[in-house]
Amino acid sequence: MSTAVRAGAYLHHIQLQSPDPAALATFYAAAMDMTATASDSGFICEGPGRRLLITAGKAKKLGFTAFACRDLEGVDDLRARAMSEQLTILPSPTRLFGDEAFAVRDPDGNIVVFGLGRQEPPRPGLRGPIQHMTLATHSVEAIEAFYAGKLGFLVSDRVVKPDGTVSTCFMRSNHEHHTLACFLSAEPGIDHHSYEAAEWGVMKDWCDRMGDNNVPIMWGPGRHGPGNNLFIFVVDPDGNWIEISGELEVIYDRGVKQWPHEERTLNLWGRAILRS
Repeated sequence: MSTAVRAGAYLHHIQLQSPDPAALATFYAAAMDMTATASDSGFICEGPGRRLLITAGKAKKLGFTAFACRDLEGVDDLRARAMSEQLTILPSPTRLFGDEAFAVRDPDGNIVVFGLGRQEPPRPGLRGPIQHMTLATHSVEAIEAFYAGKLGFLVSDRVVKPDGTVSTCFMRSNHEHHTLACFLSAEPGIDHHSYEAAEWGVMKDWCDRMGDNNVPIMWGPGRHGPGNNLFIFVVDPDGNWIEISGELEVIYDRGVKQWPHEERTLNLWGRAILRS
């Protein structure tokens, strides 16, 4: 079994940069049912199973992505693998992990952190744990080679153009279909980040919440081919895409699926947003 999957790594939190951290934190508090707390470095937004750090910087700029492992042995295994692959080990940039955490930098310069999640009090609010990060990149192959080849994520599905170019790769670090994905794009950075609502009834509650907060749904409801999940997409004030997802495929043992680069792959129910 690959290292990241053996470690049971799951997306724990991300950090977004923003030219107006207070305004962005206010949006996530209202639309995403989170509490926003000011800190020395910006804001921390928290809800049931979801955490988001916001710091001053450029709009739509990813500070880092942070994965929590099942236990300390998992963190140590991932660090040992990163070192064996001759990756530079960086200090952890996040306040939400402890001294056990470490970071590495992917080929596009994105920082990814591995550590242990802390015990948290129960929080009221809509179900929707943060679930996956999707990157935009000039080279899907390079991102796959880094996360799957060097860190031990497993590839679930690829989307391939008629000329053989891989336009999308979905990778997992546990049994969920993907915890990290990447799309071929002219503008490297963030494509979207996603929250898992589990089922259609909870998805409807999220749609109602967006309506109550005057946040238009810019895509969906729909159903992706890869992952077979329900989805809606909204956009935050900085232009970051947010996905609310439900019924994501769980994988225990299957090979990699290949999908054609076409609208129906990204939305089995209708129109799609093709990145490249």
